[in-house]
Amino acid sequence: MKLIVGLGNPGREYEKTRHNIGFMFLDNYLKYKGISGFIQKNNGLYVKAKINDENVIFLKPQSYMNLSGTVVSYYVNYFKIDISDILVISDDLDLNIGNFKLKSKGSSGGHNGLKNIEKMISSQNYKRLKIGISNKKDYDTINYVLGKFTKEELGILESLQDKVNEIIDDFFILSFSELMSKYNSKNK
Repeated sequence: MKLIVGLGNPGREYEKTRHNIGFMFLDNYLKYKGISGFIQKNNGLYVKAKINDENVIFLKPQSYMNLSGTVVSYYVNYFKIDISDILVISDDLDLNIGNFKLKSKGSSGGHNGLKNIEKMISSQNYKRLKIGISNKKDYDTINYVLGKFTKEELGILESLQDKVNEIIDDFFILSFSELMSKYNSKNK
């Protein structure tokens, strides 16, 4: 069983904010696949589906970003998911808007949601799809990541949706090293 996690903050005030890029791309993938029917359980919204004969849990933690790991840990234990079968979609300040990077493991890079996941599952060996939100050094980081995307930025992200859908589709059929080779090299 695989677990695909989109990171973000719950509530209307956080819609279309930079920190909610995980929610945005997870929702877009589910719409593309015609998957609906989120269920609320243990501070998470999840939907279970079968893709390429693989059971998959799609999860949006509802605990706010800094406590995402508590929710992820619960789902990992409840559904008996191997750490190597987790893919987390998150924002990344170090990548320009419209860029992405697949990583098989590593540190949180200062991202509080990833930091909490590492702490709660006691591992850095989960897979990530990091999507760039750029880094405006002249802005306070917290205000920046909780700020709304501009129209121009939303347009750039919209043009990335099909590529991210393709990456997630391939996550179910390729090894992760093949996935990184196929997509990281083609990234702008």
